[in-house]
Amino acid sequence: MKISDIAKKANVSSMVVSRVIHGAPNVKSRDRKKVEDAIKGIKLNAFVSPAIKRKTGKVFGLIVPQFEDIFHSFYATKVIKGVVLAASRLKIDIIIHISEKQKHEDWLTSSALSPEYINGILFADINGDRQQLKKILARKVPCMVLNNSFEKEPVNSIAINNEKAAINVIEYLVKLGHKNIATIAGDLSTESGKKRLEGFKSTIKSNGLRLSANYITVGHYLRSPAKKAMEHLLSLKEPPTAIFCASDVMAMEAMDVARNKGLKIPDDISIVGFDDNPLCSYSPVALTTVWQPIAEMGRMGVELLNQIVTGKKKQPLKILLETKLIERKSCAKLG
Repeated sequence: MKISDIAKKANVSSMVVSRVIHGAPNVKSRDRKKVEDAIKGIKLNAFVSPAIKRKTGKVFGLIVPQFEDIFHSFYATKVIKGVVLAASRLKIDIIIHISEKQKHEDWLTSSALSPEYINGILFADINGDRQQLKKILARKVPCMVLNNSFEKEPVNSIAINNEKAAINVIEYLVKLGHKNIATIAGDLSTESGKKRLEGFKSTIKSNGLRLSANYITVGHYLRSPAKKAMEHLLSLKEPPTAIFCASDVMAMEAMDVARNKGLKIPDDISIVGFDDNPLCSYSPVALTTVWQPIAEMGRMGVELLNQIVTGKKKQPLKILLETKLIERKSCAKLG
């Protein structure tokens, strides 16, 4: 990076550039900003342009919404695994960006997301804010949204059939004779959290059971809120006999609370999770749960986005993946 290049780009003298670089105070604020912006632009081009402009390969961005415990998240790690495996096979470079909900503007307006530099974008989730998606679509960058469905909007998406999965869980518990069924829901700003709760509510009603507000709690897919939710459910005058947790992490927390209160699983209370997290195998009681194809979703996302970029697939693509109920030892017949 030469001073003369920066000076030319900023439309100032080389002397002014030198003063800015060395932190000299006698520089007009307007000129200082012009020089700093020029340096940022040159650095950006130096970083992203060699591989892209020479057209030696494709680059996809993977946008992962930031949330608590993201680096311990079963969902995030499985998505990244599927994305990376597919990208490696197709010789596509992946840039992973963790997006803060309040700071989208910084990366959304970056020239690094221009079609000149990047071939496509994968959203690992939307997390309740679809404005970022609209802005990417406006920039004409091909994209694929994972873990969300779009019934009306012309958006490429691959989603899990979360509502049907929740319906299957409640039907299973009803067949076991349970009538007082509660839920610890996930993050309701996400589609997965909302759809699983909708499936729970609709199936409780369709089976003629009482839908009690006390039986609907929210754990946000996190341990501490799930612990509080479980403590609330067990403190009720008429506690539930079965609980559907929207994630395995929350289900394991619920099981710990139940055991600490002297309850036996599944003799005293039945618990179902969601994810089929390998950590469940370490639980004293094997957890009945819902398997969902998370890594497969990541793999398909890369492959289908690549086919869109190369013109082999027409847009919009909308895929809905099914789940499986895995019966283990944490549920029992009532009575």
